[in-house]
Amino acid sequence: MLETTIAAIGPLDEPAMTAARQLQARLTKPAGSLGALEELAVRLAGLAGTCPPPLPTPAAVAIFAGDHGVHAQRVSPWPQEVTGQMVGNFLAGGAVVNAFARQAGASVTVVDVGVATPLPAPDPTDADDNGGLPRLVTTPVRRGTRDLTVTAALTREETTAAIEVGIRIAGELIDAGARILLTGDMGIGNTTPAAALIAALTGVDAAEATGRGTGVDDPTYHHKIEVVRAALHRHAPDPDDPLGVLAAVGGLEHAALTGFVLGAAARRVPVLLDGVIAVSAALAAAALAPDAVGAMIAGHRSAEPGATVALRRLGLDPLIDLGLRLGEGTGALLALPVVTGAARVLHEVATFDAAGVAEK
Repeated sequence: MLETTIAAIGPLDEPAMTAARQLQARLTKPAGSLGALEELAVRLAGLAGTCPPPLPTPAAVAIFAGDHGVHAQRVSPWPQEVTGQMVGNFLAGGAVVNAFARQAGASVTVVDVGVATPLPAPDPTDADDNGGLPRLVTTPVRRGTRDLTVTAALTREETTAAIEVGIRIAGELIDAGARILLTGDMGIGNTTPAAALIAALTGVDAAEATGRGTGVDDPTYHHKIEVVRAALHRHAPDPDDPLGVLAAVGGLEHAALTGFVLGAAARRVPVLLDGVIAVSAALAAAALAPDAVGAMIAGHRSAEPGATVALRRLGLDPLIDLGLRLGEGTGALLALPVVTGAARVLHEVATFDAAGVAEK
């Protein structure tokens, strides 16, 4: 599945992008007046291979959840059980991502790709306004990763299996009608493997890629940097072997998100990236299939420093910058109306000729 997905990923369609730029020039607005939205609309046309591109609606968020053996190194003050408890909160519709998804009219799918603790059963009386409770998909590759400071977090086989979970979820959501996919994640301690992935795939120092996650104090933050540095020293992951990098220092949700991005790109559907977990996975996806970047849209700039490092390497400019660092898919959901607006301009704004408006 992974090989065939990668083989299906191609570059953006140049004739469609040319047509979109030409249409932008004829619309009733000063040239360039919509700033980054204009080039975003061009990229959407290039991805779809047609101008105007399909409107990116309906939208579907997939929250991939997993736990991490590196939690034993005290990189987070939160107990590991919170991962499973927050999955229960998602399923009950009570998290921030649920509120933002209801606002955006997006569906929510929660994917257990490696939660270490038993998941609470959802309360069927606590219905989500978006057509019922979020869907739970249980496809655990293993119950949490190994401690990346001691051994590889995953085997290559486990990593491939997690990637293929993401590919399958992307395909299912697209087959169900989604026209844009949004990344979500949940996993206590998951900013540590994200930092290790970013450092390994970009070559920056651990300190440049590592942030405070859920808001750790100074001693924990400096310890976290050293944990990332020690893992990189132990494994010496090869950036030319992205599967090996994911196996050595990644997480199950990072690998699944890698597949989710690849699955969207293979189907030529845009994927709106959330925060540092998503962009670390996007780096791995781009290393596996460079043309996959054409399907990626950076929803926001996470407060985690590694996110900026990753976005710079990917060549993506974030649509919003609000100092967010929650994850779950929240930043991507807030950016969704911007993406929709960019596409809607090409569909609905009149040309100078059609509107009878004089050009300069």
